Amino acid sequence: MQSERASGTVLLVDDNVTNLKVATEHLKAANYEILTAKDGESAIARAQLAQPDLILLDVQMNGIDGFETCRRLKAHELTKNIPVIFMTVLVSVEDKLKGFAAGAVDYVPKPFQFEELLARVHTHVTIYRLQRELEGEIRERKLAEKALRKANLELQRLAVLDDLTQIANRRRFDQYLQSQLEQPITLICSLLLCDVDFFKRYNDNYGHQAGDHCLKLVAQGISRGVGYTKDLVARYGGEEFAIILPETNSQGALRVAEVVQNEIRSLKILHEFTEVSEFITLSIGVATTMTASTTSPSLLIAAADSALYEAKSAGRNRVIARLL
Repeated sequence: MQSERASGTVLLVDDNVTNLKVATEHLKAANYEILTAKDGESAIARAQLAQPDLILLDVQMNGIDGFETCRRLKAHELTKNIPVIFMTVLVSVEDKLKGFAAGAVDYVPKPFQFEELLARVHTHVTIYRLQRELEGEIRERKLAEKALRKANLELQRLAVLDDLTQIANRRRFDQYLQSQLEQPITLICSLLLCDVDFFKRYNDNYGHQAGDHCLKLVAQGISRGVGYTKDLVARYGGEEFAIILPETNSQGALRVAEVVQNEIRSLKILHEFTEVSEFITLSIGVATTMTASTTSPSLLIAAADSALYEAKSAGRNRVIARLL
């Protein structure tokens, strides 16, 4: 394991034992931790396992030579970024170019001038460590930015959702209705206001926890009855729910209201304190405008609310529609 105070870890690759010994002594004296290999194949295996900070690689070796060893190191995901310095008696321009083409970062001629060797090793280990630190910072920053984006999306989602029922809240309802009525291409828009019949009695007799559970089930039932992608189901307030149906005429809105009521009936939520059924039911007021772009949200809401009031006054568990 690399010491915290070590200058770095260097893998020395040379089939000459004397070269290995001499270079090791000088690098250890400079506080480097040294690993050794005597051929290309073992060097590749050791580099993949140990992940050194630098590889000092002899060019002329038995088996695969230094050029081929370097190419294989650079082709592997675990070792492709580790800097490689060639140690060689081959110092012609052609040999140097061949080494750089294989992926080396530098050359050290043999026999060594150890001051030069240490200087080159120190330079490339420092650069490599700085690169890794920078890459780590970049990764951390990207992870932080990803987490921040996720948190912001979650905040945006929570800002428009009702805590209890997990459908759109009143704020989202107001925004969406306004946006739909402002669309110049929207000619028709319907709004349904739904009220759970005798819900106060339900709450008073079964308790608030049962009441909350009932509202969750009703919200899910209403959502199942609404299928068009532009439609929006929202909790309007208390036991009231709203359904915005863009591009839906009065007949279409009445069909949606019928489907919603059937969904709520199918839930068979027992309500012993209602006057209309043994189960939870809905009263629904429907309002439709044929001139959406010139109709204000308050006018459409008032019409749907008036229809809902009439539905409740007429005995509840029914649908009343108004056309603007």
